[in-house]
Amino acid sequence: MDHAANLSLGLDTFGDVSRAADGRVKRQDEVLRDVVEEAVLADTVGIDFIGLGEHHRDDFAISAPEIVLATIAGRTTRIHLGTAVTVLSSDDPVRVFQRFSTLNAVSNGRAEAILGRGSFTESYALFGYDTQDYEGLFEEKLDLFAKLVREDRVTWSGQTRAGLKNQRVYPPLGPGGLTTWVGVGGSPESVVRVVRQDLQLMLAIIGGDPRRFKPYIELYHRAVQQLGRSVRPIGVHSPGFVAATDEQAQEALWPHYREMFGRIGRERGWPPVTKDRYLSEVEHGSLYVGSPETVARKIAATVRDLGIQRFDLKYATGPQPHGELLECIRLYGERVLPMGRDMLATDRVSA
Repeated sequence: MDHAANLSLGLDTFGDVSRAADGRVKRQDEVLRDVVEEAVLADTVGIDFIGLGEHHRDDFAISAPEIVLATIAGRTTRIHLGTAVTVLSSDDPVRVFQRFSTLNAVSNGRAEAILGRGSFTESYALFGYDTQDYEGLFEEKLDLFAKLVREDRVTWSGQTRAGLKNQRVYPPLGPGGLTTWVGVGGSPESVVRVVRQDLQLMLAIIGGDPRRFKPYIELYHRAVQQLGRSVRPIGVHSPGFVAATDEQAQEALWPHYREMFGRIGRERGWPPVTKDRYLSEVEHGSLYVGSPETVARKIAATVRDLGIQRFDLKYATGPQPHGELLECIRLYGERVLPMGRDMLATDRVSA
């Protein structure tokens, strides 16, 4: 199988609040402008996609990703623009559709929606939702969104919002439609739901050997066959960082990784993060950290082993300086992407 054919390689960021050169924590408005510059560079060096994650907390600057993406659209020409993810459960599917159809129009068809329930729950209270309705909210709202991207006039009813009767929503999508993914953290029910709605599966693999997700991909294909759906591209989102050498990448990322996961871990009752555990994740897990060749080889192995068509690297982790992120993006576009594709095309992927 030619795993390099039609392979898309992208980047994701949550707009992690970073530190300036003098060590101070940057303001969120500064970080948002940095994200735009990072996306412009990604476009310049040939990266296929940039995804911005929606959060509502003090350590991530992006709460309205489509606004930032529209700014990026005006300064780029080819890179596809999406979210990673849009928290659909605490939003209105009609408004989400309108924002994406507008972004798709102004970017000349480059928009992609990645929808999810969100691993953080701040948006629920902020917008008046109850986390006890976590599952039901997403089930219904995804059902409505799937109709909106496929049907010119929509009739729908449910418990989470007012129904629609033969309603047209503006602006309508152009002839190319809207590529729509669903972010899945690893439950069989979520995989089957993606197939049932005939959308594209994006697996968030943030820890452990990525090959442990192969049963979910096998489940996806069985569900496609049983439900009579079309096979669609499958993607993976994982964190990482690229520098000139393995040692430079590992040492540059470690303090920011420790700070971010230490903070989140304290919120969630996780054990303290250790450097040994971090290095084990780099070596054997889903941290794509190292030189361009190391990261390219690890991405290529994941693409081959899982049989996926898209890989997105979350390139910002914790308060890493903007300059380091720019260099990571440059190396990813100029060196990782061509090496990874060449490894897959010539079957030179190590185990």
